[in-house]
Amino acid sequence: MSWSAAFLDRDGTINVKAPEGEYVESPSEVRLLDGAAPAIAALNAAGIPVIVVTNQRGIALGKMSEEDLAAVHARLSELLAEEGARVDAFYFCPHEKGTCDCRKPGTAMLEWAARDHDLDLRGSFLVGDSESDVEAGRRVGAKTVLIAPSPRPSAADLTLPSLRDAVEALLA
Repeated sequence: MSWSAAFLDRDGTINVKAPEGEYVESPSEVRLLDGAAPAIAALNAAGIPVIVVTNQRGIALGKMSEEDLAAVHARLSELLAEEGARVDAFYFCPHEKGTCDCRKPGTAMLEWAARDHDLDLRGSFLVGDSESDVEAGRRVGAKTVLIAPSPRPSAADLTLPSLRDAVEALLA
């Protein structure tokens, strides 16, 4: 299958997630998950746009600014580039829960990316580590993959342990 786009959640999918209730607030806190960069490089090599869609509630809570987030994304891009990978676009929701339609499981970030980059959401896939990621993907008709260290009940099309495993399955 030829995919229109790969939508990837950030924390817990590409980079190490901060402990519950905390946020990746500065570039020094960005750590790639094992296999994430090669997985993204494989998507790049296949000509599939890689779009990050990430809820960033830490902005609404005053724990970080949009400038801090831009610096985190710049560092993430640097770490990926060191391994021959790139993200084509970043979309984020800076809002508190329940106050917008961009926070996943809302679909606005996906819709904006589809409009901005002329993408077919039904011909795309979304990989994330939470059911809100899965729900957002399902709402737009994308194939969904839940990243979970061990299988668990999910509405996702696939449940796999890592982004690398997800990309291998989706490109097979």
